[in-house]
Amino acid sequence: MERKPGYRNVVALGVVSFFTDMSTEMILGVLPVFLVEELRATRATLGLIEGLAELSNYVFRLISGAISDKLGRRKPFVFLGYLFSSVAKPLFAFATTWIDALVVRVLDRVGKGVRTSPRDALISQSIRGEEAGRAFGIHRTLDQMGAIIGPLAAFTLIPIVGVRNVFIASFLPALAALLVLSLAVVEVRVPRREGGFMRGVRRVLRSRFIGLLLALSLFNLGSYNFSFVLVRAGEMGVAAFAIPLIYMLMNVAHAAVGVPAGLLADRIGREKALILGMLMFTLSSLMFLILSGSWVYSVLIALIFGLFQGVYDTTSRAVIPQYVSEELRGTAYGVYYLVVGLSFLLGISTVGYLWDTYGRSVAFTYTTLMSVVSAALLYAVQASVYKSRQ
Repeated sequence: MERKPGYRNVVALGVVSFFTDMSTEMILGVLPVFLVEELRATRATLGLIEGLAELSNYVFRLISGAISDKLGRRKPFVFLGYLFSSVAKPLFAFATTWIDALVVRVLDRVGKGVRTSPRDALISQSIRGEEAGRAFGIHRTLDQMGAIIGPLAAFTLIPIVGVRNVFIASFLPALAALLVLSLAVVEVRVPRREGGFMRGVRRVLRSRFIGLLLALSLFNLGSYNFSFVLVRAGEMGVAAFAIPLIYMLMNVAHAAVGVPAGLLADRIGREKALILGMLMFTLSSLMFLILSGSWVYSVLIALIFGLFQGVYDTTSRAVIPQYVSEELRGTAYGVYYLVVGLSFLLGISTVGYLWDTYGRSVAFTYTTLMSVVSAALLYAVQASVYKSRQ
């Protein structure tokens, strides 16, 4: 094993994510409204697009994670994934139907899938195991700082150059990310894993890890993402040109809570911090149910949803190293992301269908109940793990 590079890698990968998220969020801050209003997609179609995109993302997380374990290398996969997404995203500028946008969104998410599991394994292997929460919190915060600047850049540029040219301009920060990755990130080699692909998966799927996967997959079966928050903001009176600002506020909350959530997870236990994130999602769903009539409420929903994302995204990634050995980290992250992706596809499609067919109350009653049940299940898993360690 090589000497661990420590927080040098964590910060460098955070800067890479900063520029990449700046690029991505220049697009995502306006994409849901662009799809619904210009390309005539329904809310159910929007859910389908996001679900299929994330499914592609998670399938490739498993493939790239397992191959990186097999080869004992992470950085080449990280670079390839960032390169693929950087080239794909500007193609939104040429979409004329929601099917075109679906293809581009899937291509972009394939790139994210290729890089994510090897990158998370690289972060976890760059520092000591007991500092995983802090490391992922730092990475998440830097990532989300880019997610703050991206929507603000879109808000500034749209009146000047139009939405489609903003899609093209998103390539510039993506190029900066590739340069930082090439020059500043250090490889952390691990021994090449012997045996076939399924052998690694079987080793990862041990009883305690399965319990964690079950709780998180149940949570995602009742989940939705930022796109529904932005659509709801439009319904509550936020003008189309101001939608990126709502997205920016969501990302401000996300960034602000990243490091504190990581430190809290290291202190009280990562499962407990993850449960806290689930309960924040419950609060967000309740606000979807109860609040209506004023754009001010859409700001409040965005802030709470952003806090949920910051806590959940940080702690869900930091909890994985507790369940698997170092040489199987890539495979473990890949399995985790695939299970989450399948659940998310079903979940966001279901929420979109319920909202279109039966109304907002039914859709977000469903998400509220699912989040409460999954939080209770994760608490039971955490109690079982704690007992086994005594």
